[in-house]
Amino acid sequence: MINKVIKILIFSDVMLLTGFGFVSPIFAIFITDKIQGGNIEVAGFAMAIYWLTRSIVQIPFGKHLDKNHGEKDDLLFIIVGFTLVSLAAFGYIFCHFPWHIYVLNALYGLGIAMNVAGWGATFTRHIDKGKEAYEFSMRSTLIGIGAGVSGGLGGVIAAKFGFTTLFIIVGIFALIGALLPILIWKNVFSKPKMAVEIPETKTEPFLPKE
Repeated sequence: MINKVIKILIFSDVMLLTGFGFVSPIFAIFITDKIQGGNIEVAGFAMAIYWLTRSIVQIPFGKHLDKNHGEKDDLLFIIVGFTLVSLAAFGYIFCHFPWHIYVLNALYGLGIAMNVAGWGATFTRHIDKGKEAYEFSMRSTLIGIGAGVSGGLGGVIAAKFGFTTLFIIVGIFALIGALLPILIWKNVFSKPKMAVEIPETKTEPFLPKE
């Protein structure tokens, strides 16, 4: 059996990445069709801003969490990170100019960086001994299935109901991902931190969490 903490962490990640899987394949189309002055260059800059923001702040976040004892801060980073990502998703609904996309992608990168720092530490610390490969594989498999299904449906939803509906769905999925970790608050609230190995790099299927 997989312990409760690992289950919740996996499903919160699945919800987020499945949600963004809806828009991942067609985000560049959204930029070129719905953003004034939007083109392929804007889509490229948007991706660059996401990755640069995430990369610049991710290590400082990790160092900060390592200096603090107890897991409360780790869990807070997970929840706040997911919440920022959800806000970015809802924010795309109101975008009209390229700079709107750039600001939201910076927010998105900030949220993912917070989540990666807290999520990786908590997941590795609570992973069931002797089941490390299985549980990492379970996470990857469920994310792959979710992203695959949502990726196939995203274009259909956008074509029939529009991008506003699509981003509402993405935001709701991300928000559920933010709320799920609250269920394990008591499990990790008072436990001291222990040394852990660095987990594999998280990947995301979206536009500008892969």
